[in-house]
Amino acid sequence: MDPEAFLDLANQVTKLKMYPYFEAAHCAIVCMYIKEDLAAGSHLFSRKHPLACWLSCMLSIFAGTILCNFLLGEPVLSVFKSSNQLLLATGVWYLIFYSPFDLTYKLCKFLPVKLVLAALKEVYRCKKVHDGVLHAAKLYPNGYLIMIIAGTVKGNGGAFLKLLERLIRGLWTPSAIEFMQPSFPTKACIAAATLFILDKKTDLISAPHALVYFGIAVFFIYFKLSAVLLGIYDPFVPFENLFCAIFMGGVWDALGRAVSAGKGDHTPAKVDVAKNGKTESGKKKD
Repeated sequence: MDPEAFLDLANQVTKLKMYPYFEAAHCAIVCMYIKEDLAAGSHLFSRKHPLACWLSCMLSIFAGTILCNFLLGEPVLSVFKSSNQLLLATGVWYLIFYSPFDLTYKLCKFLPVKLVLAALKEVYRCKKVHDGVLHAAKLYPNGYLIMIIAGTVKGNGGAFLKLLERLIRGLWTPSAIEFMQPSFPTKACIAAATLFILDKKTDLISAPHALVYFGIAVFFIYFKLSAVLLGIYDPFVPFENLFCAIFMGGVWDALGRAVSAGKGDHTPAKVDVAKNGKTESGKKKD
């Protein structure tokens, strides 16, 4: 591709409007996840507890902005100031849970449609991470950690509020805390936020901002589609294992186990020799 045409494409991606198509895809994926999390009880729950079902979906859909506003000391409920976004989210929620014969949910689960929705959602995620980093940079120009946190929670806020979202549905699952086992989207958002900071605050990245943004969006889309099609859920795992083995005591723990195993191997042998010695001496005495 011609470099100028490629740069023009990247500029167009940065200027994409998220409403309504990208936001609708985000809402659909989130509502599908909650419906699948309810499993076989989704039909009964949505009929008996429509308010709790709606609240849990709205909390997950707007989780990134809610959590980011809370951490940055801004009004939490300002996320609902746009009636159009709220109506769009409510409409998608209604279609996913209450369409006749579950047609909307089955259509969204159809693989080609699911791939399109997933790709649109990842573009939306990239936009949210970027907006979170820029917003935090305006408030705290030198707070790099704050920028990373804001970009991460805005890009994957639903994972951090999963505990509260399930609690609204009457489930208490303390093991669902994202800090205990960070998912790949959280790690990807941390990496994307770091790249946006390096691009904005340093000269380490010489490429145009549009190319950096476009590259991160492609990164999100590629690994999301890989997860759907190939089952590749976390490409960071090999690097994490190597890092933990080198810097988090993995090597020393392995050496300690090897030494302990070596001592354990010698001890029974000595005992056996002693026992055999006693046996032999006993036989001689006899």
